[in-house]
Amino acid sequence: MTYGGSVGRDTTAACVRRAFDQGVTLFDTANEYQGGKAEAVLGDAVRALPRDAVVLATKAYFPMGDRPTQRGLSRKHLFEQAGASLRRLRTDHIDLYQCHRYDTATPLAETCRAMDDLVRSGAVLYWGVSEWTADQIADAASLCRAHGWAEPVSNQPQYSALWRRVETDVLGTSAEHGLGTLAWSPLAMGVLTGKYRPGSAPPTDSRAAGSGASFIQRYFRPGVLEAVEAATKVAAETGVPLARLALAWCLRRAEVCSVLVGASQPRQVDENVAAADFDPPMEVIARFDEVLAPVALS
Repeated sequence: MTYGGSVGRDTTAACVRRAFDQGVTLFDTANEYQGGKAEAVLGDAVRALPRDAVVLATKAYFPMGDRPTQRGLSRKHLFEQAGASLRRLRTDHIDLYQCHRYDTATPLAETCRAMDDLVRSGAVLYWGVSEWTADQIADAASLCRAHGWAEPVSNQPQYSALWRRVETDVLGTSAEHGLGTLAWSPLAMGVLTGKYRPGSAPPTDSRAAGSGASFIQRYFRPGVLEAVEAATKVAAETGVPLARLALAWCLRRAEVCSVLVGASQPRQVDENVAAADFDPPMEVIARFDEVLAPVALS
């Protein structure tokens, strides 16, 4: 989300290159991030990589202008934004095109048929959704199946050890209908890195001290930071940083295909990637759950 904004073009390219060299192949963005600039700098960075080895994912839904036709999941908006994303990403196809939210103002059949047409045209290879409810996912998958349209293949929900609302029904429904889960904010907007301490002001360079403060406040409920501090000790006893254990916790779910994590420096890429090869013992997962589950949003 910060590429094309606080993270410049050269650093973006360095992060993407480092990620790819360590086996990362999925790069996720959205048309609205930085007003399209995030797609543009990501497109430039990916051009240095073999295109057939990269999965480029982007999204559409949120307003890209002031007019009513410049938002949502109508055929018009999806087709126009797919074209704009292709130009910014400097590619001839989007590997995974995602509906960034559910659009109550557009018939579901119109959205699904538009996605099918984009797939059939070759502009999009697969399509998915983000932050849809279990019922919305089931309705879309069933509708597409009934009409022989391309079915959604993925859902991108917020999911972490501190945000477990999708465990109730979304993860199971996604799996039932063949959608893989791409978890965003698996580190709870940085809270699960341990950078925020009970009774202390947020670090000056942190999200909580800047423009993201309003979003991260949901995690600053009574008892959360104390629980995170206890989880940090669990990770330390295992010999890993808290963030690595938090990512591994998320990846342990059979429904989760991947976690989406940001990096503003190549060294952060290194730490994120390390979680993929970390397989914590079940007793460590149990202790991690024991301290965090009572304060998690579910």
